[in-house]
Amino acid sequence: MSTDNKNRSGAGASHLEDFDLHSGSPLERLIFNRRALVLILCLIASLVLAWQASSLRLNASFEKMIPTGHPYIANFLDNRAELSGLGNSMRIAVAVKQGTIFSDDYLRTLAGINDEVYLLPGVDRPYMKSLWTPATRWIAVTEEGLEGDTVIPGDYDGSERSLEQVRLNVQRSGEIGQLVSPNFQSSVIYLPLLDTNPQTGEPLDYGALSRQIEQIRSKYQGGNIEIHITGFAKIVGDLIEGLQQVLGFFAIAVAVATAVLYGYTHCLRSALLVMGCSLVGVLWQLGLLALLGFELDPYSILVPFLVFAIGISHGAQKMNGIMRDIGSGLHRYVAARHTFRRLFRTGMAALITDAVGFAVLLVIDIGVIRELAIAASLGVMVLILTNLVLLPVLLSFIGVTPRAAARAVRSEPVGDEEVEQGRIWRFFARFTQRRWALGALGVAALMALSAGFVSRDLQIGDLDAGAPELRADSRYNRDNAFMVANYAASSDIFVVMVQTPVDGCTRYSVLSKVRALTSELERLPGVESTNSMARLSRFAMVGYNEGNFKWLELIPNDAALGAVQTRAPRELFNQECSLLSVYAYLKDHKAATLESVVATVEAFAAEHNDDETHFMLAAGNSGIEAATNIVVEQSMDRMMYLVYGAVILLCWITFRTWRGVVAAVLPLMLTSVIGQALMVELGIGIKVAILPVIALGVGIGVDYALYVLSVLLIGLRDGQSLGDAYRSALRQTGRIVMLTGATLAVAVATWVFSPIRFQADMGILLAFMFLFNMLGALILLPALAHLLFRPEQVERSGSEREQTIEQNESRVAKAQSDASAYALTGD
Repeated sequence: MSTDNKNRSGAGASHLEDFDLHSGSPLERLIFNRRALVLILCLIASLVLAWQASSLRLNASFEKMIPTGHPYIANFLDNRAELSGLGNSMRIAVAVKQGTIFSDDYLRTLAGINDEVYLLPGVDRPYMKSLWTPATRWIAVTEEGLEGDTVIPGDYDGSERSLEQVRLNVQRSGEIGQLVSPNFQSSVIYLPLLDTNPQTGEPLDYGALSRQIEQIRSKYQGGNIEIHITGFAKIVGDLIEGLQQVLGFFAIAVAVATAVLYGYTHCLRSALLVMGCSLVGVLWQLGLLALLGFELDPYSILVPFLVFAIGISHGAQKMNGIMRDIGSGLHRYVAARHTFRRLFRTGMAALITDAVGFAVLLVIDIGVIRELAIAASLGVMVLILTNLVLLPVLLSFIGVTPRAAARAVRSEPVGDEEVEQGRIWRFFARFTQRRWALGALGVAALMALSAGFVSRDLQIGDLDAGAPELRADSRYNRDNAFMVANYAASSDIFVVMVQTPVDGCTRYSVLSKVRALTSELERLPGVESTNSMARLSRFAMVGYNEGNFKWLELIPNDAALGAVQTRAPRELFNQECSLLSVYAYLKDHKAATLESVVATVEAFAAEHNDDETHFMLAAGNSGIEAATNIVVEQSMDRMMYLVYGAVILLCWITFRTWRGVVAAVLPLMLTSVIGQALMVELGIGIKVAILPVIALGVGIGVDYALYVLSVLLIGLRDGQSLGDAYRSALRQTGRIVMLTGATLAVAVATWVFSPIRFQADMGILLAFMFLFNMLGALILLPALAHLLFRPEQVERSGSEREQTIEQNESRVAKAQSDASAYALTGD
């Protein structure tokens, strides 16, 4: 191409006056010929979306955490009006350090707590239970027949006589092990919760509810009183409370990334621009979420950081390209446009691949994951504007410091010296050679096989008691341990619904089946106790027969069994006596425990369901979690197939060669397999909060592969050998891939110190993904390219190689001369 033609196209122009402003694609001309307008529009968008983001709420929804389309959950929702708060609930245990609960001071303290929590917004008050609620009653057999009343009588006055009466009533209530601990040192206030605040009609604010509960705890705890609180709402509240710590670690990650970028470029302005544009992308994402009416929840709070990380990866590539071009003698405006031409298509392909991969999560029928998919996809799409458009435009105005530009060129060697400047680059370049390539692929295959073997033990759901999102020594998990140690009726409740004809819930034919089911459940090691109408009827027969335990059995008499209904607690049956609730109180909600209960109930239902009795799963917090685990397990493989299908399709569209697709995707698959093995070793189960991270890791890694492979393929198509093409890829994009991968890995690794275990686990997994995807792009990709591309493209003759080295030496010598002039003039 002649010099005139080069200048007309803008390809060979070093100075602004020689550059053809009408060269390049229509999109490039639209952006760079109207740079001021682009900046004004971006400023307006930033102000508007910042205002929107200020109204973004951090909250959670119980229903969004569960798969509403699963048959178990559908059964629960269909009968929810008939069930007494068996979904979202809290338990508050009020304990004494010394003595028993049968003291006036304790009971009045309990009354005060009871009255205050009763008035909290979102409490389903008709179903609230404690020793002070009217629904907590006792029944006894006397000479005159059955008698009953509230556990704490209406004439209670705190006297010794009243306290002794309360003790007797508790013993006759059947609440020992449920509302009252067997050692009489604590009692529970059971708070079923609504999904909305009836006063405002808005979703229940778990953060505010948790703060109000903590205020009550602070007010009454002390002296001889201890208070323990468990439940979904308290977990979410504690996670929301820890948001400040999450933001603190986010700030550390930003600071680390900025410091490393500055250390690499020695140019503060360009490092700050990359950070700033990535943070603007996060700001736009949050603003759009608020504009669309979404809320952030504690489980998706890491999505903004993932958007920031992806933005850093793409922004650093643009900054590196512009810095190298400026160092080679180009004007900053010309350098920005040249970098835009080289990298925009690759960056666009990578971001679209990320967005589509994240959007695949929409197929999972869990509200919080679908919202996370929308949030991640929105965040990635805005990076097209903030990091692929806004950043080059800003750098075209500001440029980089002369010293940084000159340093970028002076540090760039030529020919074989390119890999001689350090052991790291020499190490990576060797993987284009057959021996090293085969060795790397052999090690990768061995790692894949080993990781695949270990990952077979990957489990669905919780692997620890309590709340795995929090540390084992957190206050919540200590409170949960107290509940487990002191109550047979634990906070992990699995409820089987039994549907019968109207007024059929007390028939012997029905209750005998219920009794058979509870017997099977009680034999399971994870079940501590059960409760049902059948159990109550058996004990009622004892009461009807002067307390003689020989009558502790179901009597095949429907009339006698029906007499129990009038005094039975309403949580055991509905108003029409057409729905029974069978309670199984579990030791924990670990995956293995839930699986055994589900298998037992399903097998029993398959054998005993008929027109009269229909056993349905599942209600209670553990029943809902069991359904969630099933959906997560079913969705995981489908999600991975769709994610990789989307990545493969978009890589094919980008490279138009199956060899390039294989080279890009295989390292990602290796990272996924080893990541699952890592989860097994760390004791992390697949849950709603974890499932998206596995898919997001694929999106994080594909960016690295696309940048390296795009330059590598261009070199091969231009006739370069694989070694030369890979060296060019290392020079243009590989350094930034290694820089951003290592930087972000170090930044998120600091999360292991977070008091929130969920964030610590995510920090380990993300650090692994950043680091291993980076190594996959720099090691496995060239090794795969050695095998996949034609032999004549792998090596070239010595004369051709020497000729290329001479050309490179001439090119860099001229660039260094121009850079020296640039360093002196700064123009």
